[in-house]
Amino acid sequence: MKLIDGKEVSEVLKKKLKDEVAIIIDADQRAPHLAAVIVGDDPASHTYVSSKEKNAKALGFTSSVYRLPGDVTQQELMNTIEFLNKDDQVDGYIVQLPLPEHMDEQLVTSAIRPEKDVDGFHPVNLGRMMLGQPAYLPATPNGIMELLKHYQIDTEGKHCVVLGRSNIVGTPMSVLLSRKARPGNATVTLCHSRTKNLEQMAASADILIAAIGKKEFVKGHMVKEGAVVIDVGIHREPSEKTKSGFRLKGDVDFQSVSKKAAMITPVPGGVGPMTIVSLLINTLKARKKEVFPG
Repeated sequence: MKLIDGKEVSEVLKKKLKDEVAIIIDADQRAPHLAAVIVGDDPASHTYVSSKEKNAKALGFTSSVYRLPGDVTQQELMNTIEFLNKDDQVDGYIVQLPLPEHMDEQLVTSAIRPEKDVDGFHPVNLGRMMLGQPAYLPATPNGIMELLKHYQIDTEGKHCVVLGRSNIVGTPMSVLLSRKARPGNATVTLCHSRTKNLEQMAASADILIAAIGKKEFVKGHMVKEGAVVIDVGIHREPSEKTKSGFRLKGDVDFQSVSKKAAMITPVPGGVGPMTIVSLLINTLKARKKEVFPG
């Protein structure tokens, strides 16, 4: 069994990003600017946004965070989005999900200018992705594609099973894997909570991507011998053995699955670091106007 080290791969990509940003700054041009909006006090969301901010600044990006209280109104959030849409100094921004229950996430996502939607969730970017046109790709699926590319994992003609159909991970992941590209050209099965014989379906996968949102859902008997397993899940559980007071688990039961998989991502240190670096890649593209020229 070989670990797919997302932390190591992300460092390689971050070095390239840092060099590109340095060239921009050395030419007396403005550094790429990534902004984030976070609503409420969800600990995981704040940790994630702080990590994005730290990584951005370490690579020479400008980074700013707009922290709004959990009881902010929908209109107040929309006002912040409109402000960022009009700010020429901000190349790209994200609105951290999930939002409080009184918010309409689809309305919020659609209000972000596609040119600044570095999360890749706007209908325009998703539509362009579907058509194979230039687009900001959703950060987590794109990060997984970068992992497959780095480790030269052959996807052509392989059966890839994606567990979970969210617009953030599962659905775009299935599209990217099936495209005529490299990596790509896979036969993809997208499974979800209503899928019959889900365990048998998972066990037929050459490449299994678990993004179903259930802690340690995937057990050893659900994985084919020699499969590649990508674990997208992030779940916190209390722990007295760690300084933070919690430890992270994925959607995959690592102990049992790692005995059968040929390659597997750990949690933490697998997909997570790749999600952040993919967001920064999109922000640099936004600064250079590579996806939406003019």
